[in-house]
Parts: sequence; C-alpha cells; structure tokens
Amino acid sequence: MSSPITIDALEVVDAIASKGSFAAAASALYRVPSSVTYTVSKLEEQLGVVLFRKEGRRSVLTPAGMVLLEQGREILQATQRLAEMTRQVEKGWESQLTVVVDTILDPQPIYTLLREFYHEVGQQVEVQIQEGVLGGSWELLLEGQADLVVGASDPVPASSNVCVKEIDRVQFVFVVSPDHPLVELHKQTGLLTKEDIESYRAVVVRDSSVSYAPVSKRVFARESVLSVPSLKHKIDAQINGLGVGFLPHHRITAELAEGLLVPLNIDLDLDPTPIYGAWKKGNTGKALRWFVDGLERHEKQFVERRL
Repeated sequence: MSSPITIDALEVVDAIASKGSFAAAASALYRVPSSVTYTVSKLEEQLGVVLFRKEGRRSVLTPAGMVLLEQGREILQATQRLAEMTRQVEKGWESQLTVVVDTILDPQPIYTLLREFYHEVGQQVEVQIQEGVLGGSWELLLEGQADLVVGASDPVPASSNVCVKEIDRVQFVFVVSPDHPLVELHKQTGLLTKEDIESYRAVVVRDSSVSYAPVSKRVFARESVLSVPSLKHKIDAQINGLGVGFLPHHRITAELAEGLLVPLNIDLDLDPTPIYGAWKKGNTGKALRWFVDGLERHEKQFVERRL
C-alpha cells in the first residue's frame, strides 16, 4: 500500500507553514487555491489527523502538523541532495568520497584540503574522513571501503591495482616521561641498549586491521605492552608514564619543548619511515582526482622536517 505522504504533499504543507495561508502558498507554488486545499484535505483524510487550524487569517499547524513538517522538511532536503548527487555522477563527480588518514599524521592538512575542496569545487560530494592504523589503512583501501589513504606506511601491499605516492618521510624518536627510570639510566650511560628498554612496558598503537594480519612496529620482543587505539592515545599514555616507545617527531614538538616527553639516545639506527598516499587504479572520479592533485600541492604540510 502506497503512503499518502508524497513529495508533492510535503511541499504544499511546507509552503502553507512558510507563507501563513493557503492562498499565499498557492501563489508561491503557482497553483490555484482549490488545488492546495484539496491536497491538504486528502492528506488529512488519509492520515486521520488535522494538520492546520485557523487563527484569524492565518493557517497554523497543529501538533500533528508540526511533526509532519519537521520530518517532511528533512525528506525534502534529502530528495534535493539526491537529485544533485545524481546530476553530479552524470558529470563525473562521485556522490561520496571516503578518505582514510593514518593515525601517524596530524589530520589538519587534510582539513585544509577539504576547505579548499568545498570552496573551489562547490560540489555536493559527501566526504567521509576515517582514521586508520598501520595495516588497517591499507585494508580499507584494498577492500573497497576507502577511496584514498593518506599517511599509510610500509610495507606497501603487493597489489597491481593500487597507485602509491610517497608523501614524505617521518623521523621517529624514543621518548619517555620526565620521571621515568630510564631518564636516570640515560644520564649515567648516555646510550640505552635494547636490553635496557625491554625491562619496561611499551605503549603501542593497535593495528586497525580486521581481516588482515596485524602489524607491529618498533616493539622489542620481550617488552610487555599497553595497546591503545590511536597515536594521540599513545602520546598521552607516554606523557603519563604508562610506558615507553617511539613517536614521530613532528607530532610531539610541543610536548618536547614543554618537557612533557624526554628524548633518549638508543643503540639503534632509526631511518626515516616513508609514508604514502594511495588510491585504486581505475577510479576516475573527479573528487578523488582533485584530492590526489591536492596531495601533490600540499604534501610538505603533512610532515614538517624539524630535526
């Protein structure tokens, strides 16, 4: 059985509520008054409710009418968005774009790109920003749950269906809270060994992979582990002395300057870690192409080299 609530009926109710009378609504809709009256009467009859009452010359919504109007306006707005999205797809613009930002990155440059996108393109593309961790970022792309990944790290999946662009390289530093016992040991030796570090709990960011084998990085085999969901949690945990670990220098410059975290020299060579932007080959959507081009314009904003 079809619903008595149609787009046409919702437009009539909205016009009456906005204009204050049936006659004014008819004029705004380019209809004769009898057509507006008939639409409302038929809707009231089918629903078994009264939608408007007269107050002088004005037609005022009843409580039932207010519910219909509030929910109905959401439906009208949704149909307008749907129509616009349909036109966009015909022109080559995706209706939705999902961008995964790996937790290693500060997301602010992505928001800068997004602000430019809305300003320059002006399309009604629904953009979704998600956070990924380690292999989980790659998994979202390979499983078709993301259109673009920004900040994914090695190892790059052996997939011929993925375009990969190195954005920059991240320098990691080993840090602890200022009152951690390793600080005193470092003062005595000037250099920490793997055995020194293994005696203390490591804080690690949990890989967000669901189907793929999780990846762990910069964790010594004998360390006990505190697992957290994001880099922000890892930074906070280490500031609170809950464990030790490696952190990307560009994410903790303020904490280092304020003495909330202390860098310690370790007997280990740490080469900068490459991070990538990646997307599926064959995806010709204009929104994705805009963001890929944006990565090339702004890639040095994603990681600042301050060492």
